[in-house]
Amino acid sequence: MQWLDRARTWARGIKRDVVVLWLAARDRRVPWYAKLAAGAVAAYALSPVDLIPDFIPVFGYLDDLVIVPLGIIAVIKLIPADVLAQLRIEATKRTERPVSRGGMIAIIATWVLLAALLLWMVVDASAVR
Repeated sequence: MQWLDRARTWARGIKRDVVVLWLAARDRRVPWYAKLAAGAVAAYALSPVDLIPDFIPVFGYLDDLVIVPLGIIAVIKLIPADVLAQLRIEATKRTERPVSRGGMIAIIATWVLLAALLLWMVVDASAVR
C-alpha cells in the first residue's frame, strides 16, 4: 500500500498549499498579481460549491484532481521562495480549514446565470413556435 501512502501525502500537501495560497493572498510581501491569482485559486479550492458538480461522472472530480493542483503549482511559482517557506510553516500550524464565501458566491452566481440563460433560451424557443 505504498501508493496509498503517497496519495495521502500528496493530498495533505495540496490541502496545505491551498491554505498557503489563502494566506499569500493576504500577505503584504506577495506581489499584487500573485495575490490576485492566489486569491482566485484559494477561493475556488475552498468554496463548498464546485463549478462542475461532483455528481457529474468523470468531469465532476476533474477540478479536484487536475484544475486545483495545476492552479496551485502555477501560483506557487509566483510567490517569492522565502515568503513561501514562511507561509508553508504557518499553513501547517493552522488546523481549521478556512471557507471562501466569496468563492462560493462566485460559483453560485455562475450557476444562476447559466440557469437564467437556459430558461431564457427555452422560453424564447417556445415563443417562436
